[in-house]
Amino acid sequence: MSFCSSLSPPQSLSLFSKPKAFSTGDYKPATISVSSRFRASADVPDFLSADWLESRKKKPFGPRLNFSAEEAVQNQLDALKYNDQPRPDYGIEVMYRFAGFDPFERSTYFGPFFDLGQFERFRRIFHHSTYRVLLCHKERKILSSLFVEESQFKQRVWICGSRPEEEEIFQFTMVQRVGGSMDGYWLTESVLHDGDAFAGGLAY
Repeated sequence: MSFCSSLSPPQSLSLFSKPKAFSTGDYKPATISVSSRFRASADVPDFLSADWLESRKKKPFGPRLNFSAEEAVQNQLDALKYNDQPRPDYGIEVMYRFAGFDPFERSTYFGPFFDLGQFERFRRIFHHSTYRVLLCHKERKILSSLFVEESQFKQRVWICGSRPEEEEIFQFTMVQRVGGSMDGYWLTESVLHDGDAFAGGLAY
């Protein structure tokens, strides 16, 4: 007998398991149910919402490559004027997106060195008695504008707040980023109060 004849023929693959004997003597193949494997996906919609594409196009408002230095300041002030629209402190969120500091290092954005890596700390300073005049302010006037360098711009702004006799002057310093993913964007280096805003200290 040859070696080849001793090999058993290959068994064909099947979705059926081996026949199972029943007491009646009949054989009934046990099938594998696949419906349970895909039951969990039955509730997942196979379509996208009608406004999905539009929602993808909408980016959170912040720096734009086509903003000039003056426009960047104006857009931030507009956001602060309508600070609570469409939600509370939305204007401060916009300011945080324009901020050019490193969140992992202390920053002089407000003058003194502060740890502003957490948005909540940044937000609290805007609710400080000096900076809160910017929130929902009624009126403002540009006092001076100056390009200190080609990539650095300063603007002093007079602000009239929403409370009686509330007015302050602030200086915005904008810096145009060079290199990296934000190349060409104008970001806020600092927003400084004309006086000594934190003379009495600040718990933030």
